[in-house]
Amino acid sequence: MTSRLMIVLALIVLGRASFAQTKINRIDSLLHSLNEKGKLNGNVLVAEKGKIIYLKSFGIANEASGEKIDKNTIFELASCSKQFTAIAIVILKEQGKLSLDDPIAKYLPKLAFYDKITIRNLLNHTGGLQDYLSIMDTVFDKHKIAVNDDIITIFARLRPALEFSPGTQFKYSNTGYALLASIIEKASGESYASFLKKNIFDPLHMQRTFVFNRRLHPRKIDNYAFGYIYSKYLGKYLLPDSIEKAKVVFWLDGVVGDGTVNSTVLDLLKWDRALYTNKLISGTDMHQVSSPAKLSDGTYTRYGFGWKIEQHDDYGKVVRHSGGWPGYKSDIERHTDNDKTIIVLQNHYNAAEPTKSIRSILYNQPVTSP
Repeated sequence: MTSRLMIVLALIVLGRASFAQTKINRIDSLLHSLNEKGKLNGNVLVAEKGKIIYLKSFGIANEASGEKIDKNTIFELASCSKQFTAIAIVILKEQGKLSLDDPIAKYLPKLAFYDKITIRNLLNHTGGLQDYLSIMDTVFDKHKIAVNDDIITIFARLRPALEFSPGTQFKYSNTGYALLASIIEKASGESYASFLKKNIFDPLHMQRTFVFNRRLHPRKIDNYAFGYIYSKYLGKYLLPDSIEKAKVVFWLDGVVGDGTVNSTVLDLLKWDRALYTNKLISGTDMHQVSSPAKLSDGTYTRYGFGWKIEQHDDYGKVVRHSGGWPGYKSDIERHTDNDKTIIVLQNHYNAAEPTKSIRSILYNQPVTSP
């Protein structure tokens, strides 16, 4: 190799390294600015082809003790939990314990009057069910903690009309994913938490990931991020349990399937890597998980099984989900054509959402402030 060629190759390598470092510096500058303004409190992980290029912790995990967040801090994932519920259903399908086109009444006989809704409809939000949160808000005794059976019992009693015929429209449904958790329990003979642990978390060595109902089954967890809401009136961060309008965290604490999975950014990267393999389910089924659903009129939604699906000219295919619950914000974004991953877990409900800005930096595009 000539010395001139060696110099050219060295300059190319240095140029790439410099560009990569510039990206990291821009991400770091953005996030530090948000943190200084009180708009970021949590963990941010960015990876390319599975290699972590950025991982940093910001802020406090426990306001009472002053414990700081670190890379192993555990956060409530809120609706990002849905992706685990969906994969659990597909695992049961591959085990021969259910079919995606089974009517839900086969497993939830109290809801036999919803005879046209299938498991597939629940997975891709095309079932037409009304949202259980608003229904429970009017009829449930909020001195108690609701569990999934309470939702089923109340729906069986009230028989809320469908908002549309199954398969004809898309409407995001927490109800559907709560019912999927109950179907998992019925088909497997195990609790939702136990099935996920045995079939997803343990095989992937996600040792700090679990289903957690903090008010229904309280226990001490080391390095846990308590969720907070900022009170302008009092000038401090409060647990949502102490805020009247946020007490849904108490009386809906026992409901699983649409939320209640807790995890860390490092465990979620393990999850991301597994989704490129056949460790949990077959490649054919994984393709179905991350493909948009087809409606009865032939049009497509922008949702698969537990994932929102986007197609961009600049980024390629983006498979993502966000989550929000009083005290928490979460975001998991996977660029499957380019193998880039962005994971943001926060325990301040008032926080900004920096994922799209990080995405722009990764592709060397202009950044708009979150």
